[in-house]
Amino acid sequence: MKLRPLAGAVALGGLAAGGAYGQVASRGGEVVIPESSIEKAEHIGIRAHTNLKMFAPRGGMDYARPPSLSREIGPQESPPYAGYNYETPASLGCVYKLVSSPVPGCNPNTVTANPSGGARAIAIIDAYHYPTAMQDLQVFSAQFGLPAPTSANFQVVYASGRQPPVNTLWNIEAALDIEWAHAMAPKAKIYLVEAASNNYVDLFQAISVANSLLKSAGGGEVSMSWGGSEFSSETFYDRYFTQPGVVYFASAGDSPGVIWPSASPNVVSVGGTSISRNPTSGDFQQELAWQSGGGGPSLYETRPSYQNVISAIVQTRRGTPDIAAVADPSTGVWVYNAANWYVVGGTSVAAPVWAGIVNSANSFSATSPTELAAVYTNASNGSGLADIQHGSCGPNQGFLAVTGWDFCTGFGSPVGKAGK
Repeated sequence: MKLRPLAGAVALGGLAAGGAYGQVASRGGEVVIPESSIEKAEHIGIRAHTNLKMFAPRGGMDYARPPSLSREIGPQESPPYAGYNYETPASLGCVYKLVSSPVPGCNPNTVTANPSGGARAIAIIDAYHYPTAMQDLQVFSAQFGLPAPTSANFQVVYASGRQPPVNTLWNIEAALDIEWAHAMAPKAKIYLVEAASNNYVDLFQAISVANSLLKSAGGGEVSMSWGGSEFSSETFYDRYFTQPGVVYFASAGDSPGVIWPSASPNVVSVGGTSISRNPTSGDFQQELAWQSGGGGPSLYETRPSYQNVISAIVQTRRGTPDIAAVADPSTGVWVYNAANWYVVGGTSVAAPVWAGIVNSANSFSATSPTELAAVYTNASNGSGLADIQHGSCGPNQGFLAVTGWDFCTGFGSPVGKAGK
């Protein structure tokens, strides 16, 4: 299915909550799965796919505007739009208590306080070249009041030493990743490490380059929003995620089952949630398990020691995810790419969000297993995570979100920076 821009024909900034909003809330929309997120059988163990989905309000972004209000979009008219309660850096910072004084309701159309902090560096690994990365990150940052990216704090690196070809769908993935890592840790340096393709061989080269960059930066985080079905030789490649001073985050997937590298015991596996907002006010109500989120027991990875506390659930296998964050495209986040605003979801959102939060917490664990041991210990003590206890996921929606760890959301979503 061809991706459609979500904003471009008309402005929505003038919509008021009320009658027009009622149309928005009642008509709904459709989830669009880009080709980059569709795995083919011949790709397993060879090529990775993105873990993003788009949400297109029915009829496009302009259907709720009365004809008398229709006009060409102006440069000053950008999200948040009244009536469209998708997440902004400020609203997600409020929901996850990353700001000093969260506002009740955390309404994306009214809250303005953004997350702060960040240090050292975050390496975003994606495939192909994103030619407008700096410009798009600058627009996103200006729109939401984030610190402006410069050549000093944002850098595109070609993993092979040569500029990769352009792939517009992977560009949307990269836009999502750099914008939301920056949103959660605005003072961290962001490296966008571009693999020559989505072939695992090229992505491994990008991981090696990211490891070197973060070693030079004194440590940091790697965010990988891509992956694929598990394959029998995956355990051999887990060695790429062992650079001292680096913590690796990977999306747990957008469909039932387990994907790799999320399944690696050397990676923090990040699952997905849905954010429920009041249909009239837009205020935050609660966070639920996302029905399409990936998770389950790995086919090939054995249980790591930090999961001994949940051995009764995972038995002898590595269970995913470890933690979770917003991923449902129908409750998604704003992303700017190539002169268009999109509403984007998928666990591709959750991975860079968590990488940014952990960076801004300024803990900088020695390894991913060290970070995970702290997360599992703190979660068991009720610190730093919101336990998601409602919803389901998995094959036939067979996994339930319950008290404590589960295959839908792990130990839950972030609460502040403590215990990270």
